[in-house]
Amino acid sequence: MRLKARLADYVLLVKFRLSFTVVFSAGIGYMFAGGDIAYFSLFLLAGFLITGASNALNEILETNSDKLMSRTAVRPLPAGRMQAGEAILASGFMGVIGILLMWIFFSPLAALLGAISLLTYSFIYTPLKKVSPIAVWVGAFPGAMPPLIGWAAATGEIGTMAVLLFTIQFMWQFPHFWSIAWVAFEDYAKADLYLLPASTGRDKRSAVQVVLYTVLLIGVSTLPFLLGYTGIVSLIITLAAGLLFLLQAIRLWQTCSDKMARQLMFGSFLYLPVVLIALFADKM
Repeated sequence: MRLKARLADYVLLVKFRLSFTVVFSAGIGYMFAGGDIAYFSLFLLAGFLITGASNALNEILETNSDKLMSRTAVRPLPAGRMQAGEAILASGFMGVIGILLMWIFFSPLAALLGAISLLTYSFIYTPLKKVSPIAVWVGAFPGAMPPLIGWAAATGEIGTMAVLLFTIQFMWQFPHFWSIAWVAFEDYAKADLYLLPASTGRDKRSAVQVVLYTVLLIGVSTLPFLLGYTGIVSLIITLAAGLLFLLQAIRLWQTCSDKMARQLMFGSFLYLPVVLIALFADKM
């Protein structure tokens, strides 16, 4: 029972569901670039270790803030079930092993991008959240890095399609994260975190920016087709997913309600995998 509880704490420490999403998009980049399927599992492991290290460092640095918020107070560090020293050792182990695996079995470029992503997310984005909503912009860069890492791991370089995948994931993060910030606004406020785009908080000024960035997301998602990397089927799926996503954003702007923000948040969880799978499948 104690082992089961400890494993559950490590699942929380590395934010397993978030790590899974990150590794999924990295895997799409790897396979899109024609990566060796024999090494695919090893690539996913390396990516998961780097991501897990980043998330663990994030929790270490935000322990005091997490204590103040209802949704994060149950994590092992703020709840006192794990000491910071153990979490630091675990994070260091995961980060070093993940980066070494990338370097040895894939490419130095993939390892470098993984290290940059880890350091940017942990030591720039995380503390900046206490300073300004611009943290969302800064965090979008490491958040969009996985497809680049996957492509670099497969080819040793960064191709145009990798940049397009990066751009799509970069733009997706704004409606995605702002919907979370809207739903968790009161909880974030307890920790003095104000991450919506408008200083006035949950109102039409923030909502209109959600709509604007969703429109931009739809625009960049058509670029793989326009530049000849994918076909008409993925374009149709991508546009359909984008328009549904935009409809949710417009409803948020119309109502400024938590209910619509929650729907947009869940819509964002579906949008990215649907689009990435459609692009990859149409490339095949």
